[in-house]
Amino acid sequence: MKIVGIIPAHMASVRFPKKILFNIHGLPMIEHVRRRALLSKGLDDVLVATCDVEIADAVESYGGKVIMTSNDHKNGTSRIAEVVQNYDCSHVLLLQGDEPLLLPKHIDSMIKSIKKNPKKDAWNATGSINTEDELDLHSFVKCTITRDNKIMHCFRKTPYFSDIKIQKRFVRKILGIIAYRKDFLLKLNQLPESEIESAEFIEQMRIIESGYDLYSVPVDPSLPSINEPHEADIVLDYLNNNSEQNTLLKQIL
Repeated sequence: MKIVGIIPAHMASVRFPKKILFNIHGLPMIEHVRRRALLSKGLDDVLVATCDVEIADAVESYGGKVIMTSNDHKNGTSRIAEVVQNYDCSHVLLLQGDEPLLLPKHIDSMIKSIKKNPKKDAWNATGSINTEDELDLHSFVKCTITRDNKIMHCFRKTPYFSDIKIQKRFVRKILGIIAYRKDFLLKLNQLPESEIESAEFIEQMRIIESGYDLYSVPVDPSLPSINEPHEADIVLDYLNNNSEQNTLLKQIL
């Protein structure tokens, strides 16, 4: 078994232009993610997949490994699929480049789940819902899970009317760590874009709508990412004031 972590990245962010290179304590945001991934005990390699020379130059200047890809990918899944076509591995972890608070222990939890049942199609890290407002925030995706941690549906605003205490039992946040069996990823990439995936911009729905299985890997704490400019201040505050994050920050700088 060989598990590789890949960070897909491009410059064309609509809500936050060039966010992937946003400077955090002297390092581009994507470099924070890459260095944290390298602290995981279970990844055999960590790569950045991009079509932008500016990103490639930044990562390579810190000694990172970069694979150049086509510039016509609609999402990170298709970008990493291009990379693994010619890469020797059994499983792939897609790591989002806009999650500079990534915890290596969350990657390790994903790898533990893979090794427990390596024949499953795909896995997604999920976090707990903390406030009622989060149920309707469109900036991040939520999911419905079964008692055996299978993800049934993904959405941006909750379709449920029950009290938050009840919803917290079966609704979780979709986090930016997705794992695939290599052969399944290549198959998935050949499937047509699904209805809900296209309408809601939720790429995980292609797996579910196509009849395949996506499993939740519960991790805590659930951490903020940077999707829009105002969220950068939230992440910076976390980095500076959370003891676990502060320790990791010192390790990677």
